[in-house]
Amino acid sequence: FVDMNASAVMKSDGFLSLSQQALIELLSSDSFFAPELEIYQGIHKWMEANEEPSSACKNLLKTVRLQLLPMKELLADVRHTGFYDPNEILDAITVIEENKPSEFNQRGMLIPEENVATLQLDAMVSDEQLVLLNGDTENYSGEHGYAVHNITKDNSRGITIQLNQQYIINCVRMLLWDKDNRSYSYFIQVSLNGADWVTVVDRSNYLCRSWQELFFKERVIRYLRIVGTYNSMNKSFHLVSFACLHTSHQFPINDAGLIIPLENVANISSSATVLEGVSRSRNALLNGNTRDYDWDSGYTCHQLGSGCIIVQLAQPYIISSMSLLLWDCDERTYSYYIEVSTDQRKWSRVVDKSSEACRSWQLIQFDPLAVTFIKIVGTHNTANEVFHCVHFECPAGNISSIKQSMV
Repeated sequence: FVDMNASAVMKSDGFLSLSQQALIELLSSDSFFAPELEIYQGIHKWMEANEEPSSACKNLLKTVRLQLLPMKELLADVRHTGFYDPNEILDAITVIEENKPSEFNQRGMLIPEENVATLQLDAMVSDEQLVLLNGDTENYSGEHGYAVHNITKDNSRGITIQLNQQYIINCVRMLLWDKDNRSYSYFIQVSLNGADWVTVVDRSNYLCRSWQELFFKERVIRYLRIVGTYNSMNKSFHLVSFACLHTSHQFPINDAGLIIPLENVANISSSATVLEGVSRSRNALLNGNTRDYDWDSGYTCHQLGSGCIIVQLAQPYIISSMSLLLWDCDERTYSYYIEVSTDQRKWSRVVDKSSEACRSWQLIQFDPLAVTFIKIVGTHNTANEVFHCVHFECPAGNISSIKQSMV
């Protein structure tokens, strides 16, 4: 409540009765969101009400972020009070003149676990493409229900969202148009003023599809810009839905900003899909059903010697384990190998069991790799000329249980 009503709190009688230490803790927070001039004036008022000289309030005065004050105020009221050494004010002026706003220690509103890019909060979209923020993730087609921009070689076009004020953000969730198997590439930039941009997510060298859940180090943000750099079908970038928020529920990320998932992302709810492979039900391989399969259904297959099974994840992840369930309604055994890729051109083999007799559950562990595509190639079946796989997941879940079933 206090952070979200900072200006009102500083005008209340309760603010003047706070201890100096409590005030320092309150004002030191990035989420105590109020104009810095109001914070400075609030401290001045507190000092007068508590008859505290500036010499006894050095740590309290340090909570004022001088570089966020208007230059006019720095050179006038702030300088004349004598609260700050002239060198401190000169240093602040130097910071303002030589650095971009994104490099300052900014303040922003913090609303945990809530999307702040909404029409209800007066967010706006470039070219008035407000359909992006209406929350409808079901009713879209090739003709409507999305925001769009032309993809250019110089990345000069994009979709910009302006929030109604500065917020502390560390997560973006957005839906790429996914009515077919196309893939997109893109990057996301953020800004405080709409002019000074910083890239927080870069998927320009990766193929992505459908829902994107993206994490980055928390930042104070007012503007976000999504720039599409590739569409495997045409020269337009299509975005159905967009949300940004601050969340404590996030996966770790590596130095390149790729998510290191702690749970299975090769499933329908995570927007993974089966690109190649034969099945009575599309994505049966990813639906999580490891019990209901028989001779006729519940598996994905390919003819030995031709074809394969390919799974596409929604975005690149750092993966170091996989598990799969080979069809095991009799005593047959299979042989296979698995390769991974981020672009379907360059493949890395993570396991080769083409000379082994394998059956039922398989656990594959390897050094961490960026993975978007998984290619499973059957090489042998002791019963017939078809390779059958019931279930696939990555990273592997319940590794100890899988190991026990393999004994």
